[in-house]
Amino acid sequence: MVQIQPQVESLAPPRLPKEKLPTMYDLPSEYPEEPGLPDEFHDLQPELLRVTFCPPHYSPKRIFSGSDLNIYYDLDHPRWHKRPDWFGVVGVSRFYDETDLRLSYVIWQEEVIPTVVVELLSPGTEPEDLGKTERDTDEPPTKWDVYEQILQIPYYIVFSRYTNKLRVFVHQAGWYQELELSEPRIWIPELELGLGVWQGTYQGIERLWLRWYDAQGNWIPTEAEKTEAAEQRASEAEQQIGEAQQRASEAERRAEALAQRLRDLGIAP
Repeated sequence: MVQIQPQVESLAPPRLPKEKLPTMYDLPSEYPEEPGLPDEFHDLQPELLRVTFCPPHYSPKRIFSGSDLNIYYDLDHPRWHKRPDWFGVVGVSRFYDETDLRLSYVIWQEEVIPTVVVELLSPGTEPEDLGKTERDTDEPPTKWDVYEQILQIPYYIVFSRYTNKLRVFVHQAGWYQELELSEPRIWIPELELGLGVWQGTYQGIERLWLRWYDAQGNWIPTEAEKTEAAEQRASEAEQQIGEAQQRASEAERRAEALAQRLRDLGIAP
């Protein structure tokens, strides 16, 4: 006997046509009210800055860089902090108290301020990053005020992935002065490194990136690029050895052919 199953109505809501579904631009974050929404660029760009940040006159043990890490700057207000997209410090231990990974960067314990801070502009954070916002006296100071007036960070660098524009502010006479750049790069004598806009592929993504370069103008390579270059040199060396062996073998054949002709003529080669 065949049993007929009763039809059950689906409780799932009907799907909208694809063109009407919200996109990633409509749903950028689980916290849409927060400025500076997270995105892939804010992960990859600081990573590229970190792996190419190699000031030549400092041991790797005395170099630290942080991304999306709180900087606590006021002992009178120990909870106040700023969170740069990336910052670099030299002359300080790579590890907290020489032993542990940092949970944050606490100025009154480290006693060394960053040499350079990089902010990656987002539509929601641009006014704050460029010093265009104001705070009441009972509120924490703005990011710009902390970098310029409290910490007096020597180099403040701003980059927009939307316009690919690089802006550099240098701390002079107590204020930030914007440099007029003839090309999108800046040499930092205190680090003996330069920071510039590079067109290339990182993590499989072709675009304009910020990265560090050396005194000869060469971009500091990543470990993957070093490995690729070493493999290329080994391949070229192997090819050269093979070509040299082929030339030697060909020369040996020509010499043997000449010797045989001489023997055929009754001449001892």
